[in-house]
Amino acid sequence: MSKKDPCQKQACEIQKCLQVNNYVESKCETLLQEMRKCCARYPKGRSICCSGFEKEEREREKLKATSE
Repeated sequence: MSKKDPCQKQACEIQKCLQVNNYVESKCETLLQEMRKCCARYPKGRSICCSGFEKEEREREKLKATSE
């Protein structure tokens, strides 16, 4: 039996916020930041909910490396 995703609660809160706000991400920025913090607390791959945030972080690192 697999363990519960540690960031699932934050992911659900983001989905609720987006639905209520017609998918305008800027209105859910606080929740998105909380999700990023949650994802940063766990090793990569530990949370399925964090996969998109991990991809975002890799792309940001890639851009940073090419701009230096």
